[in-house]
Amino acid sequence: MGKLIRAISSDGGIMMCAVDSTDIVGKMEQIHKTSAVVSAALGRLLSAASMMGSLLKGEDNSITLRLTGNGPAGSVIAVSDSRGNVRGYVANPVVELPLNQYGKLDVGGAVGREGALYVIKDLGLKEPYIGQTPIVSGEVAEDITSYYATSEQIPTVCGLGVLVNPNLTIRSAGGYLIQLLPGVEEEAIDQLEANINSLDPVSKMLDDGLTPEDICKKALAGFEPEILDSFPVEYRCNCTRERVEKMLLSLGEEELSSMVQSGEVTEICCHFCDKKYHFTPREIEQLRQNAKK
Repeated sequence: MGKLIRAISSDGGIMMCAVDSTDIVGKMEQIHKTSAVVSAALGRLLSAASMMGSLLKGEDNSITLRLTGNGPAGSVIAVSDSRGNVRGYVANPVVELPLNQYGKLDVGGAVGREGALYVIKDLGLKEPYIGQTPIVSGEVAEDITSYYATSEQIPTVCGLGVLVNPNLTIRSAGGYLIQLLPGVEEEAIDQLEANINSLDPVSKMLDDGLTPEDICKKALAGFEPEILDSFPVEYRCNCTRERVEKMLLSLGEEELSSMVQSGEVTEICCHFCDKKYHFTPREIEQLRQNAKK
């Protein structure tokens, strides 16, 4: 199970989240059978969504991150609840690309460097909040940073990483999100920048045995960070047969009648967890009749 922490500097000027999402990304890889570069792309987005979800106020709130780039991976989607539990989906789970110029997985090439990042917050209101910013690099962390700067006007630094083993299992994964709150002095910003520049990549820190608390202490060295809370996070899908029934009903009378007349069992597969739901023609007819009552 993963772990997420939230912390604040002693002067209240800097907020930070850090997550160890190794188990989360590992389960994602098992479900979607992703290639190495796609594991890195979706894994980074899941880590970001987990941290951003943990910042939501309402218990039933949720956040969806959708990267729609022009790369071969297609749409990359991550959804988190307000406790940082996430699920994800990618249009094309297997993409093979040469390493980039730094000898690293070419996440930007898989996602694409043109397109948009959509941030959809369901806050329990009539309409969800939808923010949209152009993709900056497709490497995910820079795109999250750009979103906060553009759509929410919050100075933010985001670090994300996924380390993939040669057999495609996940060796380490996680991230951090650091935000400046109003009234931060220039000296503090300079100190924070120096701290961040001295950090190893987040996947290396986790692989070296550092915990989210350790990463927080290194990033906020000199700021006497206080850990506000710490809780487990996991890959969690909320699909149920009842939800699938509601989706079927939304298809309309004509489509349901066609399913009944086909005489075949209808299979519905959840994109997020790959669970399969089966409905016989008789069960679909019963759904249709109940909806009329």
